[in-house]
Formats: sequence, C-alpha cells, structure tokens
Amino acid sequence: MTNLALINHDTKLSDIVIAEPSALTVLNRFGIRLGLGDLTVARACAQLGIDPDFMATIINTYLHEDYFPDRIHSTFKAATIVDYLGQTNNYYIHFHLPVIERHFGLLISKSDPANNNLGLMLKFFMEVKQQLLDRIADDHEHWFPAILQAEANASDTIETSIRTDDCDADTVEDKLNDLISMMVIHLSGKYDTNLALAVLMALTSLKNDLTQNNRIRNRLLKPMFHVLINNH
Repeated sequence: MTNLALINHDTKLSDIVIAEPSALTVLNRFGIRLGLGDLTVARACAQLGIDPDFMATIINTYLHEDYFPDRIHSTFKAATIVDYLGQTNNYYIHFHLPVIERHFGLLISKSDPANNNLGLMLKFFMEVKQQLLDRIADDHEHWFPAILQAEANASDTIETSIRTDDCDADTVEDKLNDLISMMVIHLSGKYDTNLALAVLMALTSLKNDLTQNNRIRNRLLKPMFHVLINNH
C-alpha cells in the first residue's frame, strides 16, 4: 500500500512518479512519458483532452488498495475505462510478456545446460502467459463489446451472461507468485545473476501491475457494467 496522498487536479505528475515509480505505467497508458517537468494532473489532461477526474480516479485506484471511487456510472463513460484497460492489455502483449520471455531466454542461454529447473520455469511461465492472453482475448471479443453495447443501448439483446468475475486473473497472479517463489527458493546450478534478477524483477512487476489493474476492473468497470445492464 502506498503512503502517497490521494491524487487531485493540482498534484504534480513528477511527484507521483518519484514517490511511486510504478505509476509511470499508468501515465504511459494515457500517452504521457518521462520528462514531466512541472505538469500537474489538470494541465496534462488539458493538453491531452482527458477528464482530470478520470485520470485522478484511475491513479488513485491503481495506487491505493483502500480507495473506492463512488458515483462512477454517473461521472465517466464506460468507453473511457474500456479504452484505458485496452491500452493496459496492449502493454502486456507488446511489452511486458515479451520482455520476460526474452530475459528468460537469455538467462537459459547463459546458464549451465544441466540446470533443468530453468527450463521447467520457462515452461511454467509460457503456460501463465497463455492464460493471460486468453483472458485478454475474452476482454476484447466478449466483455468489452458487451459493455460498450450496453452503454450505447445498441440492442435489446445485450449479452448479460458475460463472465465478469476475475477468477482467471486471480489464478494468473497466484501462478506468478508460485513462479517467483520457485526462482527465489529452487534456482540452482550456475547462472547469470544479473539476468536472473532481471527475470525476477520483471515477473514481480507484472504480478503487481495485474493486481493493481484488477482493482480498476473490479471497482470501476464492473459496477458500471452492472448499472448499465440493470438500467437497460
């Protein structure tokens, strides 16, 4: 849990990232990069055409485990949250997962060939990767379209049986925790210490990001979806 105060319109983005570097991934998904200068939430949102309340809510939900936004359905558009989560999924597909896989490959190539447990760990990671990719595919093929359809009132046959639980997400996080524990406890033989650390840090970063973004799914998008389908 972060000790950073709740974000508001006047909060400097640089203060957020210095206090909580993981918040940079959130800003990246809004199209904001390093070189933040003295930009505040309000000024950055004015430049990007983004609702500052929305950005502050996303960052607060991401960083604060005990933060529960209210009146979401009357404040924001579902499409805005779907777009943010879509950017998050793209980040996993095009950056985070490939980085871990690449680091794993380098680690194995520079380790003792007799170190069989590294190969098993990579195999386990590939299973977790596929499970996460399956969940992302479900988001984009089923859940996100159903939410957008409900918001647009586009049809009298809105699919209300879409799976909105996060059992798959929880399983992915649990398996990543297992893999992290395996590396910490059972890694053996000769291996490159720096590459092993790179794999471990990347796995931990992915697990933490999934946990924090699941709060956005659970506390923002799911309640909005239920309101939309009940009002339809």
